[in-house]
Amino acid sequence: MDEQPGLSDEYRKASPWPLFVAFGLAIFEVGIVWPLFPVAVGGLLLFVGSVVGILRESGYIADPWKGLVTASILCLAVGGAIAYFTTGSIHLRGVAILVGGVIFLFSGIFGSVWQPTAA
Repeated sequence: MDEQPGLSDEYRKASPWPLFVAFGLAIFEVGIVWPLFPVAVGGLLLFVGSVVGILRESGYIADPWKGLVTASILCLAVGGAIAYFTTGSIHLRGVAILVGGVIFLFSGIFGSVWQPTAA
């Protein structure tokens, strides 16, 4: 009798990404609640980077750099709308999302250009 039918040693049993998604979202919110702009941007980078990692690991996207560029477009659109139409701490959240979107855009383009090719 097999205790764990269907599991094989060749597959990983757990993914580390959900932990980083949770930490990234929590750090982003801490940076917003206490107006610590770099902490908010860092939490956003950890959150979105982990989501792109989950999508890559599960096979939904083939290239993580293109996933970062797509995430940057989404962040720029959402952050721009929030920053333009709101004030106060919500405005800070929109600006943090905009800055994160710019960082994602540059890193996605840089990673796509400088990605080593398999020989």
